[in-house]
Amino acid sequence: MPLTNLKLIAFDLDGTIIDSVPDLAIAADKAAKELGFPGVEEEQARDYVGNGADVLIARVLSQSLHIDPSLSEEVRKKARVLFDDYYEETQHQRSRLYAGVKETIQQLFEAGYTLAVITNKPSRFVPEILKQHDIIQYFTDIIGGDRFETRKPDPIALNWVLSKHQLTAEQMLMVGDSKNDILAAQNAGCESFGLTYGYNHGEPISLSKPTYTADNFADLLKVVLK
Repeated sequence: MPLTNLKLIAFDLDGTIIDSVPDLAIAADKAAKELGFPGVEEEQARDYVGNGADVLIARVLSQSLHIDPSLSEEVRKKARVLFDDYYEETQHQRSRLYAGVKETIQQLFEAGYTLAVITNKPSRFVPEILKQHDIIQYFTDIIGGDRFETRKPDPIALNWVLSKHQLTAEQMLMVGDSKNDILAAQNAGCESFGLTYGYNHGEPISLSKPTYTADNFADLLKVVLK
């Protein structure tokens, strides 16, 4: 499907642009243990990421993708506060850009596309991560998961960006690694580019039926700049 009218490209962050699990796992492990719960290993945490910090910490406390219904709201709130503090302490030192990300984003920016980050990650952490990896200057809009009342797969953030730039859904492409990213694109009526390497709870991204599927971030250039 040609992207002849493409003007705006929106990117997810965790699992798409950066591998943030090493830092997320450390913070979640410390928060859980401080409250007397079992800790979490990095590989286990990879299965829990992708739906925002509240869901991540609840899954860690539940030791499952399925949140324990007996887990009290009070405990979840305490864990979230601890998690945020410990995550800030990591200073994101173990998070890394995926291969080809910086070069690809720079080329898209230089080609004249408007670029945005739309993530379910809490807003307070996003700008610093982008600064650390020297890519913040390429993004016109940076929208965290607490910017609106609902997060992806709800399309509210995508629709807001479209409205701000006075564009239609046909002029936007959503790039992500999870079902939530692809569903958000579908709910907004725009095309999607699904990456196979990120955090999608072990489910192949192809099952969510993105418009395009790729193993490498740089493959985006083959679709957009062809």
